[in-house]
Amino acid sequence: MASIPLFPLNTVLFPDGHLPLQVFEVRYLDMVSKCIAADQPFGVVALLAGAEVRKPDQLETLSEVGTLARVVDWDAPLAGLLHVRCVGAERFRLRASERLKNGLWMAEVRMLAPDKVVAIPPELQNVANALGALIRSLQQRQIAAAKMPLAPPFKLDECGWVANRWCDLLSLDVGQKQRLLVQENPVLRLELVQDLLSENGLLLE
Repeated sequence: MASIPLFPLNTVLFPDGHLPLQVFEVRYLDMVSKCIAADQPFGVVALLAGAEVRKPDQLETLSEVGTLARVVDWDAPLAGLLHVRCVGAERFRLRASERLKNGLWMAEVRMLAPDKVVAIPPELQNVANALGALIRSLQQRQIAAAKMPLAPPFKLDECGWVANRWCDLLSLDVGQKQRLLVQENPVLRLELVQDLLSENGLLLE
């Protein structure tokens, strides 16, 4: 098991997902600065109860499964403010967690196995095709890479990657995204995404 600092958020980070953050609370400025200096990740977990910004006597409930976040770019435009861009890495499960006096959460975690590389089955190909069409549309609009909601390499032939990118893009509540994150079978996760896309009229038959 590994011990890592946590950043509880009202969102869910998926492996290979991109997460921009504005960091201004002292506990997280210190934590993120140390992670940058040591080239170490921190853990992103979804908040099931409580708020991102610390309040007196606030109780926070953390999701049991989260994702490591690695900082790939950062800048400090003002004293006491960090802009960071993170990429999701491995998923983990909380084994034990503790909130320190300064409000920072630390946790003992067990890393979860990455998705198996599974090719897109024919009956799910329309999900990958729709994502490919969206990527081409964004590229044609010449959106800057830093502002793209997803980044290469584009693994449009892998169930897990395609499912996770749709999980990033769809307007789902935290509970829905968390259920998709903990789904260990990438084919089943992609089937669930296909259902969501169909319900919203986002798939071409």
